[in-house]
Amino acid sequence: MAMSSLRQASRVLVRSRVARTLTRSATTSAFHSTPPADPTSSADASQSLAAHYFPTEPDMPRLMTSFPGPKSVEKLNSLDKVYDTQAAYMVCDYQNSVGNYICDADQNLYLDVYAQIASIPLGYNNPVLMTAAQSPEMIDAIVNRPALGTFPSTLWEQILREGILSAAPKGFDKVWTSMSGSDANECAYKAAFMYHRAKQRGKTSEFSDLERQTTMENASPGSPDLAILSFDKAFHGRLFGSLSTTRSNPIHKLDIPAFKWPKAPFPALKYPLDQYETENRAEEDRCLTALETILQEWESRISAVVVEPIQSEGGDNHATPYFFQQLRALTKLHGILLIVDEVQTGVAATGMFWAHEHWNLDTPPDLVTFSKKFQAAGYYYANDDLRPNLPFRQFNTWCGDPSKAIIAREIVKEVRAHDLVTRTRQVGGYLYEHLAELQSRFPHLMQNLRGKDRGTFIAWDATDSQTRNMLLKDMKGAGINIGGCGTHSVRMRPGMPFFSRLSQ
Repeated sequence: MAMSSLRQASRVLVRSRVARTLTRSATTSAFHSTPPADPTSSADASQSLAAHYFPTEPDMPRLMTSFPGPKSVEKLNSLDKVYDTQAAYMVCDYQNSVGNYICDADQNLYLDVYAQIASIPLGYNNPVLMTAAQSPEMIDAIVNRPALGTFPSTLWEQILREGILSAAPKGFDKVWTSMSGSDANECAYKAAFMYHRAKQRGKTSEFSDLERQTTMENASPGSPDLAILSFDKAFHGRLFGSLSTTRSNPIHKLDIPAFKWPKAPFPALKYPLDQYETENRAEEDRCLTALETILQEWESRISAVVVEPIQSEGGDNHATPYFFQQLRALTKLHGILLIVDEVQTGVAATGMFWAHEHWNLDTPPDLVTFSKKFQAAGYYYANDDLRPNLPFRQFNTWCGDPSKAIIAREIVKEVRAHDLVTRTRQVGGYLYEHLAELQSRFPHLMQNLRGKDRGTFIAWDATDSQTRNMLLKDMKGAGINIGGCGTHSVRMRPGMPFFSRLSQ
């Protein structure tokens, strides 16, 4: 198709179909959901939730200027003199953002189905979170910012038990908090390495003089040759250790020294999944065979495998529960830890509180990392042997942030009070159904729609990166803030209040 025709078709798709579908879905009674089993989450509860959260949320995007507006451009140019703005889409007015709508410097209101790269769980200026932010407990956490590893607060255990730990995946009862998703993954890697070396030493827990000497020279045996295995197209962060497991885009890694760690192929499935079961099983078996070969033959000891339930930055790539069940079996067979990176998939995004719950594993993973929609960051674990044998080994000044853990506690309470896991699952089903209908009408623009039965974790492919980027820009011109991933994919990441009005 000629580029001019493609551009015209893309704009028709955006302005007449996708944007209308998303806007109508977020603000009208088009969605009539089956009431969840929890009686506190009936249609009446949904109505009161919308009224309680965002009574002033608009019914449609409000566009005062074209995108980007003149004030946004002016402020970006000014900010760029003191701060790198090359990746910035717009300058935002967060005080005037509300619910599912983000406001820019020109006072344009966009329906936001990207939500700060999947990081806003309950909408902009959520009153429950704002109340928590003004509490004496929060003031204490911010003003007296504790170094949690050495000077934890008298309130710290209660904050953890009532919030982050109360939402722990099945089989987990301990947590280590961190500063970000990348930091959470790096701390999990450290835990895996220390666990592995402790197992090698056996009952001898003391470090030898040789270990102490060589580690100061970044040499073995004090600094052993160990590895973390990740998958092709994976994204696990941009810090040094996490970056060595990130494989999604060269721009993240260029010019940065990296550990020589292995990667395994991740299944390239065909969609919709239920129409290609035979082909997809063969593809997953191919990847599992390659993985086992790497686990057996890699030149250094692999201490852990890290995997995303859905590869997000790498293109929203899925695998079936079968693949992850076999992955878990292989890690146990070879005595390797399994780290599940739930930084983007966690906190109800996929219609379960944790995405790996979809897998129905016989035994849970060894560590599960989190961040983004939880606002706080860290990793869960259960095995006491994953705790270092001495202090200051898993450590930094802050060791997390109690103010963010307070917000995480309130998020957990709201998710439970309004059964937002069920709500997200229902919303995802509605969205997927209508996007599938659009794909059937515009197959030259929407391909490989994926995310069925995975809540609002939905994506599709454009024909190429240029078409995708044009679509994202045109969507903003239609009042929808949506994001991309991979080389040419479009992804949705709305917050949990999306559709909170739909049963009215």
